[in-house]
Amino acid sequence: MISNTVENHAVHQKIGWPEVGVAALAGAVLYGVGILIIVTLPHGRPILAGLVQYAVSGLAPFGAFIAAVLLRIRDVRPFGLRSVAPRWLLVAVGAGVVVIGLNLAVTILLSGVTNQTVQSDYRSAATGGVASMLGALALGALLTPVGEELLFRGVLANMLSRYGPWVAVIGSAAVFAVAHGINYIMPVAFIVGIANALLLRRSGAIWPCLIVHAMNNANSVILPAVLS
Repeated sequence: MISNTVENHAVHQKIGWPEVGVAALAGAVLYGVGILIIVTLPHGRPILAGLVQYAVSGLAPFGAFIAAVLLRIRDVRPFGLRSVAPRWLLVAVGAGVVVIGLNLAVTILLSGVTNQTVQSDYRSAATGGVASMLGALALGALLTPVGEELLFRGVLANMLSRYGPWVAVIGSAAVFAVAHGINYIMPVAFIVGIANALLLRRSGAIWPCLIVHAMNNANSVILPAVLS
């Protein structure tokens, strides 16, 4: 009885501003270290630069998430790492297809009015051969979604839910979009953020969000490789 009470208490612990603050600080430090590594890479190695950028994009938010978990709660379930009904995984696949379609439409619409060189190193990694593309898929379509979803949905969206569902959905999506920079990627990131915050709210788990994010990022790797 006592063990069940303790377990239920752990599951229902609330994520607060302390977790967000620690995650933001840890993320800033880790992203800063990643940027320092990137700027010291040899010039003329865009494939290597793209792969390293993918790695930083996944490892920095993952480290920030770990810092948030260890601060007070020390249990991953309140952050969305819990079991989920299989139907939500199917819903996520459908949502991933819709997100890919919307993102392709946004990218095409903005292609003539924005500078798309912001992701040139990512494209170099995706189109640099089979080994490079597989590395880009592993880092960009697996590692990066894990890190970013744990931080932006697991920590931020869950914390913002105390202020209401739409604050959590729109607020976390907006922060996620701005974190990708003021460029043509921002509206694409906002679409992913909205879809995943809604999935998190309805399913209560992070796993559907990972599927949507992974599908979208995999498309961003595979499509340039196919069209190159």
